[in-house]
Amino acid sequence: MTFDVARVRADFPILEREVNGHPLVYLDSANTSQKPRQVLEAMREHNERHNGNVSRSVHTLGTEATTAYEEARAKIAAFINAGTPDEIVFVKNSTEALNLIAHSAGQMLALKPGDEIVISEMEHHSNIVPWQLLCERTGATLRWFGITDDGRLDLAHLAELVNERTKLVSVVHMSNTLGTINDVSQIVARAREVGALVALDCSQSVPHLPVDVRGLGVDFIAFTGHKMLGPTGIGVLWGRFELLAKMPPFLGGGSMIETVTMARTTYAAPPARFEAGTPPIAEAIGLGAAVDYLSALGMEAIHQHEQDITAYALKTLSDVPGVRIFGPATPEGRGGTLSFAVDGVHPHDVGQILDAIGVEVRVGHHCAKPTCARFGVPAMTRASFYLYTTTDEIDALARGLDQVRKVFG
Repeated sequence: MTFDVARVRADFPILEREVNGHPLVYLDSANTSQKPRQVLEAMREHNERHNGNVSRSVHTLGTEATTAYEEARAKIAAFINAGTPDEIVFVKNSTEALNLIAHSAGQMLALKPGDEIVISEMEHHSNIVPWQLLCERTGATLRWFGITDDGRLDLAHLAELVNERTKLVSVVHMSNTLGTINDVSQIVARAREVGALVALDCSQSVPHLPVDVRGLGVDFIAFTGHKMLGPTGIGVLWGRFELLAKMPPFLGGGSMIETVTMARTTYAAPPARFEAGTPPIAEAIGLGAAVDYLSALGMEAIHQHEQDITAYALKTLSDVPGVRIFGPATPEGRGGTLSFAVDGVHPHDVGQILDAIGVEVRVGHHCAKPTCARFGVPAMTRASFYLYTTTDEIDALARGLDQVRKVFG
């Protein structure tokens, strides 16, 4: 069955607008995706008709809000094949989820000098800085996988890097700069051999391809709503329940307690233990609606569409003189994120010229400065695709890059 991208695009009001007198060509979904009407309407309906706080009230609005909030949790659990909705912790984004793991799992592990945490050179800063802070607090050592010239994780020294001193490995599932989809099976297998935990940053994978947390065999994953058709301000930490139950809270306050006295506090079971205070209720409901939308289309179909678009983009941009593409050269094992450089032109200039003709891309280091450094550039231009991206939009990008070359000779 053919993926009907025109029908999909009709659900996204923003795609009807113009930018600088040109039809909008939105190629920045790795940064934040657009929202379909179904998500916008679900949030509007909640705010207009059912707005109340969750978990505290016995009145009708509070009960309706609580029901909708917990239904969203159950939808997300099913979407990633979690064992139970109680393994889904709502946070505000992937960054908070990864910080929560570093703080609470780090405390559970009682790290000390001589212990090691392993990450990679491919990470977003949100999967680097929390581990650096943890190592500073505990005296543990941070180590990392490198990146090969073709944009893959370098696993040549896996057995040496992940060893008996390793307590936790945290790596990206799909790179936000290179588009690389990492096959983490070898890392997971090695981590199990030495008794280490495994966390995945799934910010770019959960929105774009089927993710089965039990099939992956990991202990934690983090992802965020605004990259998967949902609102900002809502993200997800998934963790194996037996681990969440052992971990201390990240934040203290209302809703996360079992009982409080002036002398001491005991804590609620997960996930409430990690959801202190009033949560992002309408945002969770919006994310639930986004999951409904993605599920109706089918993640396999979405992934195949993006593979087709990525193959077309790789070929099209490779034919533009002076363009250097970073990351895997073929669509196999990569997602719809394509970073590149134009010889002799700063990415900011590339981005401004493209914006002038309505083509919206991302420029900069993409919160992945070590990845940029690995490839010898201070910044990259990034075009990123999603279920609403068309080959016509890739052609518009290529025409824009021709314009860049004309302006800068």
